[in-house]
Order: sequence, then C-alpha cells, then structure tokens
Amino acid sequence: MAERGFTAPTWPTAYGGAGLDKADAKILADEMRALKLWPPLIGFGLSMIGPLLLAEGTEEQKREHLPKIARGEIRWCQGYSEPGAGSDLASLTTRAVREGDHFVVNGQKVWTSFADHADWMFLLVRTSATGKKQDGITFVLMDMAWPGVSVRPIRLISGSSPFCETFLADVHIPVANVVGHIDQGWPIARALLGHERTMLGDVFKNPAGRADLLAAARRYLGAGEDGRLGDPVLRDRIAELEVDQECFDLVLLHARAAAKAGHKPGHESSIFKLYGTELNQRRKALRVAAAGPQATGWSGPGFEPAELTATRDWLRSRGNSIEGGTSEIQLNIIAKRVLGLPER
Repeated sequence: MAERGFTAPTWPTAYGGAGLDKADAKILADEMRALKLWPPLIGFGLSMIGPLLLAEGTEEQKREHLPKIARGEIRWCQGYSEPGAGSDLASLTTRAVREGDHFVVNGQKVWTSFADHADWMFLLVRTSATGKKQDGITFVLMDMAWPGVSVRPIRLISGSSPFCETFLADVHIPVANVVGHIDQGWPIARALLGHERTMLGDVFKNPAGRADLLAAARRYLGAGEDGRLGDPVLRDRIAELEVDQECFDLVLLHARAAAKAGHKPGHESSIFKLYGTELNQRRKALRVAAAGPQATGWSGPGFEPAELTATRDWLRSRGNSIEGGTSEIQLNIIAKRVLGLPER
C-alpha cells in the first residue's frame, strides 16, 4: 500500500501519496471496507500533522516529513497540554528563546500520547509574553532524540496508558522548524485541533466494540426464543445506545463527504469529539454491566481474559471525555461557535 501511495491516497505523489482525486480515493476506501480490511496506516502523522503540513508547511518541511509519514517510517506525538495549561491551552508557559537560527526551549508537556514511542513531536511554545495570551505562541517541530528531551510514562487507573510527561531542558530547535510564522501559531494550533477532534470521533465508531457488546449481553443475560435480551432495563439501554450510534454515524458520513469536497474541519469537530467519546464510555459501561460479577476481576483465576480486558477497557474509557479537550470545553465551543449562544 505504501509503495502505491495508498496509505495517503489524496496526497501528491511527490510527498508519498497516490495523487488520487476525491472520487478515486472514495472507490479505494469503499473497496477496502468491502474486503473488511483495516486501514493500512494510522497515527497522528497521517491524520493530524500531515494534513496540516500540506496546508501550512514549507516545501522543505513537506518533502522532509510527508514521505516518511506516508511510508510509516516515523511516529509523531502532540505537545500541547501542560501541567498549568490543559483546557486553557493558551496559558501555556513552555518558553522558546531565539538564539541565532535556533530556539532554546524549556518547559514541560503532559498527557503526551505515545511520546515514549514517538520519533517527532509537533508542539506549541511561547515566543512572546506581550499582548493577549493567544499571541506569542509558535508552532514548531521537534526531533524526540535531540538532547534535552526526556519522557516519563503516566500510569492510569486501568493499569497502563499511552500518556506521558515530556520534559524539555535547553532543547535547541531550528527556526526552520517553525510551521507558519513566529508568534502566529494559535490559528495553526486550532486548525490541527479540528483534525484531532474529527479523528477521535471517527475512532470511536468502533464496529467491533458494538458487536462485542451485543454478544456479551446475550451470553450473560440470556435471550428468549424471539431473541430479546432477558434483562429489559439493559435491553432498553443498549437499544438506545445503538440508535444514538446510528445517528452519530450518519453525521460522520456527512462530515467525511464534506471533507472530500474540500471543506476543512471547523468548530463542528467539537461535536464529533464530544459525542463520539461519550458514546464509547456508555458502551464500555454497558459491557461491564452486562457481565455483572464477572466484571469485577483484575487478575487471577475465575475470570476469562476477555472479561479482564473489558473491565480495564471500561476504566480506561473514563479518560475519553478528558483527552483531546474535555467535554465541558467542547460544550462551550459548540454553544458559542456553532450555535451562537450568548455568554449569559
């Protein structure tokens, strides 16, 4: 797939893509789905920084990074959140001081997904402290192997986590690695968040999880001759979830069609992130509820591996409505930017 450019089918061939137009890319995607094949490549490079570089990167940045992304040769992570700037991202304090053709960067990022496996990071740094807090932010690209970069994984309640803390101590980042312009990274950061939130909503479509829930409910709750689940309360909750999921899938379908037509993700991407993650949380909770006492295990005898996995997946899902921007932040964005509601 990479040799044919099919990992990024609409990207230009010069950057590792196939150069397909939107109609041909749709045919490829339809055929992949018909064959029940997984996407050949996933990750932040393909879904987030790649599209951003196509739109905002210099020619040198595109030629250096995009072919490696399309071939799956490098992994990327995102350096946005900080200990004092999570939901209020514009309050970030990681500082970049220019010295000649480099910035010297000091600070800390947190909740950095897969930083312990990543080769490169795209991150926000403060290059000026004057004006509004959204001003003076610059978007840069950093090699995780450069001196001064250290990573420490964060363990969650589920027992494991993709999240990490990333520490930056006198890291030298070339000025040539700025995407866009110095002190003007905030609009670029927001554009990338649109890609991220759309991606998160799509991730939680998860047809395998839907099938697993129904199979588990029939196993633990039993079903009558008519196929109806034995527990009427859980039966109604599962049915309600499936109806909501179908509605969400329809919205995503329209969003993908708009993207293929050239529409860039805007504030409506907060809807995908909010609803997709909360649907996933509901599904994981119902999976545990259906299993009853068999969902109380952590390790040891008496529990099947799938039961232990379901319990840990449920615990992990509690973070879904925090990562990528909390549900409360998404609701504020939807209220102000999508619905146009007044402050009070």
